[in-house]
Amino acid sequence: MSNIKLFQDEKIRTVWNEKERQWYFSVSVVVGVLSESKAPKAYWRQLKKREPQLVTVCHGLKIKALDGKMRKEDCATSKGFR
Repeated sequence: MSNIKLFQDEKIRTVWNEKERQWYFSVSVVVGVLSESKAPKAYWRQLKKREPQLVTVCHGLKIKALDGKMRKEDCATSKGFR
């Protein structure tokens, strides 16, 4: 199950993790919204290189991409970044 959430009028792609029974969001999409980056995936890659501890709160989950295909991306819950 996937769904779109809105944050400041921006669409955030999410996916439901049945095993953990919680929503996960695409980290690169959130980074793009918060940074206003034109290339959010590249921005996220650079951020992970500079701050490798960020990866510990992410899970590689399949989430629906903009082209409609399911692709593996870094996803996290809001609890992971508190």
